[in-house]
Amino acid sequence: MNRVFLVRHGENPANLTREFSCRKVNYPLTDRGRLQAKQTAEWFSRVKLDEVWSSPLRRALETADQIVRFHPFSVRLLDDLREMDVGDLEGLEPREAAWELYRGVMRQWFGGHPEVPFPGGENRKSLVARFRRGLDLATQGKNGKTVLIVGHGGIFTHGVAELCGVPDQKAFLARENFNCSISELEVHRDPGLRFVLKSWASVAHLSGDAAKFVESVPETSRVSNL
Repeated sequence: MNRVFLVRHGENPANLTREFSCRKVNYPLTDRGRLQAKQTAEWFSRVKLDEVWSSPLRRALETADQIVRFHPFSVRLLDDLREMDVGDLEGLEPREAAWELYRGVMRQWFGGHPEVPFPGGENRKSLVARFRRGLDLATQGKNGKTVLIVGHGGIFTHGVAELCGVPDQKAFLARENFNCSISELEVHRDPGLRFVLKSWASVAHLSGDAAKFVESVPETSRVSNL
């Protein structure tokens, strides 16, 4: 068994504008995001980590770079950890019409059709498979190790809900996964990959301005409201 921490990246401008961002839109952290990453790094300075992996997107990598300052190794990049690929929605102005397209795909996914993709993007099955592949690669050949992964709210939430067998997935996705939240999994590799959720989306390590969170998804577009 390996212990895996999932850390969502710190705040970036897309969280404030509610732009879709998974490949082309690639902002750095805001000042608050850097403070969130710094406080998260200080919390993990007391944890013996064996590796840190990150999505290649700037907001994730900048968060991971803060964390490894307290550890004797470099960040390992993994493209499988990118955010949920919303395809043609990325680059559109984050207006109601774009969010209605997003809601339409979510309705399909939670209406029994996870195979329906975003136009030009991926479906829920491929998203979860990509996250599973990332967890597999990050823990391959390891036993009793502690691995930290820095990534994104969408892929973490859908991936954990499915792989850990969360019974009420709509309620689970309704819970806000704030910037620089910390979650913990057990990843068992024998006889096959198995995932156990130990804690989800804690922000108890953040304080002051770092704990002033924004909601990245409009209230009307939350899965619980579809």
